[in-house]
Amino acid sequence: MQKILNRYIDYLRSERNFSQYTIRNYTSDLIGNTVRGTAKGYFQFLKMKNISSLADADRSVLREYIGYLMEQKLSRRSISRKVSAVRSFYRYLLREGHLKENPIKLASSPKLDRRLPDCLNLEEVERLLNIPRQDTPQGLRDKAILEAIYASGMRISELAGLNTDQVNLETGEIKVLGKGSKERIVLIGKTAITAVKHYLREARPRLMCLKGDRQALFINRFGKRLSQRMIQKILTGYGHRAGIGKHIYPHLLRHTFATHMLDGGADLRVVQELLGHNSLGTTQIYTHVTQAQAKKVYFAAHPMANKVDVDEKR
Repeated sequence: MQKILNRYIDYLRSERNFSQYTIRNYTSDLIGNTVRGTAKGYFQFLKMKNISSLADADRSVLREYIGYLMEQKLSRRSISRKVSAVRSFYRYLLREGHLKENPIKLASSPKLDRRLPDCLNLEEVERLLNIPRQDTPQGLRDKAILEAIYASGMRISELAGLNTDQVNLETGEIKVLGKGSKERIVLIGKTAITAVKHYLREARPRLMCLKGDRQALFINRFGKRLSQRMIQKILTGYGHRAGIGKHIYPHLLRHTFATHMLDGGADLRVVQELLGHNSLGTTQIYTHVTQAQAKKVYFAAHPMANKVDVDEKR
């Protein structure tokens, strides 16, 4: 089993181009871990049920596993991800000839609650962008980071992985490496271009050292590439200082970018392209956000929206 699992992991990495983060999640969902109080992985569950062969684990077993995960109080989103990992593994076994048929093919997955992504309003964005100090290298760097994420909708992994040669400040274009190692071009406007220029001219040379990372765009005080974790920490800190009252994280700025683009009249497919979504349906959730915001504004602003008719009271 371990040999098959190792080959499956190689398949996810080399043929499916999954990120290391996704591969780690899929592997954990299958084999589980030994930490007490955590839900068992699929293989652990089969062992608990005394099922030694994957071919014997039919759709009724998968339904039992879903029921077990629900009993462990896992969110539907977590359950759906674990089921997705199991399905992917079975498809691989079928493809490689380890199984003659897929025993869980007809099993249904739990429906996900469609959650509307949170976002910042324009006043909150401006407060956040104006927090970094402009008289220190770190402040200039952080200003450039905030402006770049909000201007482009980049993922944190894409921002952290940027090299200087991927940025064209003359055209406002940045070449990013997205999910599945797919390249795309994102755009930044004049404000973000100015912030990045100031960082490159006045801050990055002061942060760079002899053994620093000459390629990385955003670096720390030791000249090394900023990690995703550190970027997250930077954003959270500025969120607290801005007094916005919301947890500030990189994906929130990505959500905000998409929502503000659609509010401004951008075509849905253009936003899809800029975000790097494979499916238009993934981007369409932001239309629900803008509709919800429109409804909120309508009832707050229209003089007759909340007026109760006298006849209705009777």
